[in-house]
Amino acid sequence: MTAGLKDRGYETHLVIGQESPREGNLFDLAALKGVAWVALPGLGREVRPWRDLRALLGLYRMMRSFRPHIVHTHTAKAGMLGRLAARVAGVPVVVHTFHGHVLRGYFGPLTTAFYRAVERRLGASSDVLVAVSDSVKRDLVALGVAPAAKIRVIPLGLDLEPLVGVLPRGSLRGEAGVPESAPLVGIVGRLAPIKDVGTFLRAAAAVRAAVPAVRFAVVGDGEERGRLEAERARLGLEDCVFFHGWRRDMAAVYGDLDVVVNCSRNEGTPVALIEAMAAGRPVVATRVGGTPDLLGDGRRGLLVPPGDAGALATGVVDALRRRDPVLARAREGQAYVLAHHSSRRLIDDVDALYRELLSRPAAA
Repeated sequence: MTAGLKDRGYETHLVIGQESPREGNLFDLAALKGVAWVALPGLGREVRPWRDLRALLGLYRMMRSFRPHIVHTHTAKAGMLGRLAARVAGVPVVVHTFHGHVLRGYFGPLTTAFYRAVERRLGASSDVLVAVSDSVKRDLVALGVAPAAKIRVIPLGLDLEPLVGVLPRGSLRGEAGVPESAPLVGIVGRLAPIKDVGTFLRAAAAVRAAVPAVRFAVVGDGEERGRLEAERARLGLEDCVFFHGWRRDMAAVYGDLDVVVNCSRNEGTPVALIEAMAAGRPVVATRVGGTPDLLGDGRRGLLVPPGDAGALATGVVDALRRRDPVLARAREGQAYVLAHHSSRRLIDDVDALYRELLSRPAAA
């Protein structure tokens, strides 16, 4: 967005926080796009009152100095602090994007109730909320975050061209010693509780019983890695499940995978599935959040219930064995994401929204 909006005449100031120790970043992509950023000390995922207050003050000072016409926030913590700072600093237009939300399935009942109350107050003070899918919008309305009229749907947009066509093979397979003839099933993303990678491992055990030659790749890292590696050992999967950590060469990742799985318990629109579909790979995913919208309610990929290792295993085996219908869904999925999730379409949508908001009398 930052690179694309610059070409439309916007001057942007990209502020980032500190990723967790086992969390990746996109510094290489920013350098490739010629995008500079400012790292804000204290802005992180965890709730730490004194550090959060320091981050809030830092954001306020930046906004008073830069004097933006628009502040657009992303993610829960940055969304809360950024919108508070923007309103105190007198920023004319405040927008927040929900790429998903933490208002169901992440925390216990009391913490969830607290965050819902906070998001309702922040929603009332925001000019527009953006949801990345119709399902996320429906969720936000049902949870009372904001009325439907205040929420716009702008699907994710990505640079998908490098994933189209003949992709390189052998990188993941060589690293894990997987033969070219063996089917390779992968999951790509953060190793966090909401991603439910434990269900992927339990499903892997069942898939292996049905397809002995199959191998599995876990691409990503995060707080759950140690626990998941222990679970792999407990299930006796150390010889067929390989943890690859964070990878930058996504074309090589998807080039090696025969089936891509997403088994999250909650999602906005999963980036890994968009990438996998752009690469023409069959996908199996849980019916949560915006995933059914992305998969056309099953026309572009297999959908299974969340938390059900047996159903997930059945879906993966089906994807490995029933190649003709599976590949037909994959072709339809590729055509869909290339048409609806390009970076150009995202920039067009965001540019149109910004210009509409700036033309309102209060923002003039």
